[in-house]
Amino acid sequence: MSDPLDSVFAALADPTRRAILTMLLEDDMAVTDVADPFEMSLAAISKHLTILTRAGLIAQEKRGRVKWCKLQPDAMRAASVWMQGFGQFEPVNLDAFERFLEAEFNAGNTRTEG
Repeated sequence: MSDPLDSVFAALADPTRRAILTMLLEDDMAVTDVADPFEMSLAAISKHLTILTRAGLIAQEKRGRVKWCKLQPDAMRAASVWMQGFGQFEPVNLDAFERFLEAEFNAGNTRTEG
């Protein structure tokens, strides 16, 4: 994949890699700490980290004997700009969406009970 945008979207296509990025939103993490919540080998996590690194979404550096991962937030800027170009992706108010779903669920229960 020569286009950086292709690499970013390919990396984001995997749920494990998206979960890793979410974890790194909090702080830098050692590779072993990144691997802890997943039920897969350290080698499998390392492959995911390599894909994220090649896409420019994270950086890895060695500090002493420990390899650390750090989120590179600017890497998603091009993908965000590309999606916004369609003009139909507006920020979602999750609280309002949750209230809507709750109202719909409650209305559906009221209709089936009566």
